[in-house]
Amino acid sequence: MNKLLLGCIADDFTGATDLANNLVRAGMRTLQTIGVPEGPLHAEADAVVVALKSRTVPAADAVQQSLAALRWLQAQGVQQVYFKYCSTFDSTPAGNIGPVTDALLDALHGAGQGFTIACPAFPENKRTVFKGHLFAGDVLLNESGMQNHPLTPMTDANLVRVLQQQTTRKVGLVSYEVVAQGPQAITRRLQALQAEGVQIAVLDAISNEDLMRIGPALRGMALVTAGSGIAIGLPQNWQASGALAPGQASDLLPPFEGLGAVVSGSCSVATNAQVLAFKRAGRPAFAIDPVAVAAGDDVVGSALCWAEPLLPGGPVLVYATAASQAVQAVQAQLGVAEAGALVERTLAAIASGLIGRGVRRLVVAGGETSGAVVQALGVRQMAIGAQIDPGVPWTWARTALGPGIHLALKSGNFGSEDFFLKTFEAP
Repeated sequence: MNKLLLGCIADDFTGATDLANNLVRAGMRTLQTIGVPEGPLHAEADAVVVALKSRTVPAADAVQQSLAALRWLQAQGVQQVYFKYCSTFDSTPAGNIGPVTDALLDALHGAGQGFTIACPAFPENKRTVFKGHLFAGDVLLNESGMQNHPLTPMTDANLVRVLQQQTTRKVGLVSYEVVAQGPQAITRRLQALQAEGVQIAVLDAISNEDLMRIGPALRGMALVTAGSGIAIGLPQNWQASGALAPGQASDLLPPFEGLGAVVSGSCSVATNAQVLAFKRAGRPAFAIDPVAVAAGDDVVGSALCWAEPLLPGGPVLVYATAASQAVQAVQAQLGVAEAGALVERTLAAIASGLIGRGVRRLVVAGGETSGAVVQALGVRQMAIGAQIDPGVPWTWARTALGPGIHLALKSGNFGSEDFFLKTFEAP
């Protein structure tokens, strides 16, 4: 295998495929692993993304998992490390982004040392950073619906302020006026911030052109922390040095085959709209009731019996997606953690049953749900293919159940309203 150039640590599974997707689009052959591999990869790749399920676990656990991933990446000889989090910066004041960033910097540079950037911008999915504030579309993040997220409610859009609450290091800002001037101006500003004692710099970015300007300024930076957008601008550094061939094919997967299905656990505004569009199109959909699961009803068996005769007629949808008020009512009855765990286990069991019934194209919506499903299927490694919508590619993986399957792991906030429908239109 060739030497890996970029080693990435993603804090959830959909975020990992989101990042891998952008790297593939920029010309890097990319593999995604589920968890930290036990040995070296046995495939040709320029980049590897280690997918963890660490976004909402206690910070100490997230740090431990991330450091284990870092040690494995270092053993593979990667030239740069990338800590990937969500483009909506899903992390409360007690969250994991700051502690993981601190731990990675300490490991790479020594305790309290080092410098990195933070930039969740992903303009293609309408996530932009301006004056240090994160926008979702035309509104501030805390006015976008993310303030009602059941696990990571975002009530402040000021990234400098949010991140400073999580880290022991000083946080600063590279404003849009500097970014617009290009790589040299960005580099000078980063150097000035370091001279002022700043160790984490939030970067403004409102377009892909900004991401391409930022990329060269990050050349040689040991650790980059960002959403998936920054990945668009990084490959040009290795192309310029000759380490990466420009224009190489990087998104080839086996041909599609078998039946199709969607499993959805996300309760985001975007996924709620996608579920509604699927149902309005007359496609079959089965709703999961967490209260019935908690009461001991055989919801898994009922869902699979319902799905089996319908699968030959086209994709079916099994969902626990609901509006925020309904989610909060279930959480009040069962508890936040127990309600989430019940849904994840149920949907993962249903996904396994669908594979056993001939499904070979599976779409999973929601980061936590995707993590549970992929682990239940025993997937250890994924090849990254073509993009369906910004941030969501098709992937191919071998399951512990035997067959190889195409998987699309969709972050809750990603995808057009007709995503569940158009995903299966590809030949």
